[in-house]
Amino acid sequence: MICGIGVDSVEVSRIEKILDRWEKRFTNMVYSSSEIDYCRKQAFPAIHYAARFAAKESFFKAAGIGLWKGIRLNDIEILNNRAGKPEIKLRETAKSILQDTDVTAIYVSLSHTAFLAVAMVILEK
Repeated sequence: MICGIGVDSVEVSRIEKILDRWEKRFTNMVYSSSEIDYCRKQAFPAIHYAARFAAKESFFKAAGIGLWKGIRLNDIEILNNRAGKPEIKLRETAKSILQDTDVTAIYVSLSHTAFLAVAMVILEK
């Protein structure tokens, strides 16, 4: 049974501007080292950073929580499996927040153009 849905979109140009000005500070605060490695290897890293940012925001919306609950953006990791499908991996703080719920599965979908990145997260019981 679906217990949460979250959708978010991010303008790629917004992420490009942030990366131009604050790259290391921003990426270390928002992304895991695995996410940073993945995005940096892409032809247009900002597109992939934007999609992952949208997925993190979508997760918060689906879970019905905000940053004030103690989860940092880099506690939510968006990685691709061997087939290239994006998956969400939660670090300890994020896992502990969801332990009190009956969430059994997390689904994520990413899409992007050169201008816009969109993500949807579905939580299932």
